[in-house]
Amino acid sequence: MNLVWLFIGSIFVNNILLSRFLGCCPFLGVSTKSETAKGMGVAVIFVLVMAAVMTWLAYHLVLVPLRIEYLYTLSFILIIAALVQFVELALKKINPALYKSLGIFLPLITTNCAVLGVAVINMNENYTLVQSIVNALGSSIGFLIAIILMAGIRERINDNEGIPKCLRGLPIALVTAGLMSMAFMGFSGIIK
Repeated sequence: MNLVWLFIGSIFVNNILLSRFLGCCPFLGVSTKSETAKGMGVAVIFVLVMAAVMTWLAYHLVLVPLRIEYLYTLSFILIIAALVQFVELALKKINPALYKSLGIFLPLITTNCAVLGVAVINMNENYTLVQSIVNALGSSIGFLIAIILMAGIRERINDNEGIPKCLRGLPIALVTAGLMSMAFMGFSGIIK
């Protein structure tokens, strides 16, 4: 598969949030403000790309040679948890305000099914290391685009007094996410 098409497909056609519906917890929880959405998106880019590299190496250099491939879920979760701890410590030192604004959602990257999902997709599709990195980078950029778009929309919606009380907050966010998902389905004709 061409790496450019894999990259574009990971961003738009197979968007991890809007097509595969993985990673919805931080998507809905952090997307109330653009600044925190950007911070979460950048953290996910780092974690997802590093997790793709580390899980690919662990799977192909440790699990397969030892014939213990069945332990891939456990090993992938341990690798992702270690990476998230590293990001959490680095972010606490580099940008304490962003660390505080992300709150509980930063450690939740550990259990973010988008990160584990991309690692498993890379394994199931039997991607090479380069293809895994490209898929992870595209998926994480797609996550970043989706969460920033959602944050921008939610900021505008929160300022709108015309929204009925029963739809304010999470209900209108879910409707918005559904509409965004339908909009991203328009990209499905790009790649066969």
